[in-house]
Amino acid sequence: MQMMLLSVLVSVAVLASNVGSTRRILKTHTENRNKESQYKYETAWFNQTLDHFSFTTNQTFPQKYLYNDTWWNKDQPGPIFFYTGNEGIIEAFAENSGFMWDIAPEFNALLIFAEHRYYGESIPFGGKIGKDPAKVGYLTSEQALADYAELINYIKQKNQNAADSPVIAFGGSYGGMLAAWFRTKYPHVCAGAIAASAPVAQFTSPCDAFGRIVTSDYTAAVSNGTCSQNIRKSWSALDRLANLTNNGSATAGIDWINKNMKLCSPFTHPENVTTLKNYLNEMWTNIAMMDYPYPTSFLVPLPANPVNAVCSKLEGTYATDEELITHIFQATSIYFNFTGAAKCLNLEEEDDIGADMWNYQACSEMVMPFCYDGVNDMFEPSKWDIREFAKSCERDWQVVPRPNMANLMYGGRNLDAASNIIFSNGLLDPWSSGGVLKSHGTVVTVVIPEGAHHLDLRGSNPADPDSVITARKTERKYIRKWIAMATKKSLKKKSSWVP
Repeated sequence: MQMMLLSVLVSVAVLASNVGSTRRILKTHTENRNKESQYKYETAWFNQTLDHFSFTTNQTFPQKYLYNDTWWNKDQPGPIFFYTGNEGIIEAFAENSGFMWDIAPEFNALLIFAEHRYYGESIPFGGKIGKDPAKVGYLTSEQALADYAELINYIKQKNQNAADSPVIAFGGSYGGMLAAWFRTKYPHVCAGAIAASAPVAQFTSPCDAFGRIVTSDYTAAVSNGTCSQNIRKSWSALDRLANLTNNGSATAGIDWINKNMKLCSPFTHPENVTTLKNYLNEMWTNIAMMDYPYPTSFLVPLPANPVNAVCSKLEGTYATDEELITHIFQATSIYFNFTGAAKCLNLEEEDDIGADMWNYQACSEMVMPFCYDGVNDMFEPSKWDIREFAKSCERDWQVVPRPNMANLMYGGRNLDAASNIIFSNGLLDPWSSGGVLKSHGTVVTVVIPEGAHHLDLRGSNPADPDSVITARKTERKYIRKWIAMATKKSLKKKSSWVP
């Protein structure tokens, strides 16, 4: 997604459908994850159905889920808080959805974090899928939602006292989309949903809206607005430098870029600068998504208010291309080298939690248009061309995109049949361009003016703005209401049943 992820997510997430978009936001440090986590959970596996919608195969695959029953009273069971896993390893989302952990004791809740099929370790066909359409084709949001319904049914059967426990779905970014759709498609299974930063309408939103929100974040970061202006100017400055010759050297400009951008893999040709531009494009977007009011270490270590931090390096007026790009590098260093441990800028570093499979989803049903004009946004102009995009998908995945599929399946912002969902959106988050910002019946919206990507789903922090504290209070109020409604309905059903 650009990523979506759509979570941090998270989620990351990371959701854009344009190739090579912001998936690096999902980079995590796998080797340190478990030993550094402040949250404790057990890992379990469920033998999941491969195809829920036909009888052409009886194959199954092992689906991973995490659980914590510390606050679960088996004699008087509370609700099940169920995280609808994103496009990546489930541990990353369990450890960055602190709101669920914060309120679990209050509700005596059982915590479940379900891993999305084809991500992390929940890979069908023994992990040997490659890009075979016959194997990859079972990767859809519809199949994932059915996975979650079947997993919940299993958990309730395994824990008999949980049979009547209301299920509240949580999710951020793509996971937030899944949480909302889960409540909509399976209301008999899910009593309510917290859908944080869920761009359910990104499929039909104007393709330039995302980039304009990113740009507004950078424009507002310094009083004179030069930060976004300098980023806009950097694209042509890089082109000029890449083609610069000097004293008979055909690679003078490229040599300067290699040295001053400290590239791990030096460029050899002016065309190589496209790789650097793609990296910067992703980086500016990632920083906007992760513009949290406190330092974070998920994905990449960043300071508090990272947009302000990078813009502090870009608030001047620069006389030469070299001077401008030197300051671009200083800003970039905050992103790739905040800890000071990196010796060079690695443009090829990939995330470790599922970018490749998201590219498939973005090429099939999660088709989200993105474009930039370089005037109303700070990015290099780029049109949305569904024909060219489709060609790349057919070449890479042997799949023909269905641009209208998600909107047809789930309705976008048409929520007439939906209920008991909270859509939360931070106005600093570019994914709010595809979010639900108006309440409709029992579908409630929560707007967080100072919020970046699903800030409300993260754990509480002393630096949290008042708006996110208020948002979480609202969410807790509705969760309690949904649980009471579901419990009352269950008791009424029992009392009216005659054997």
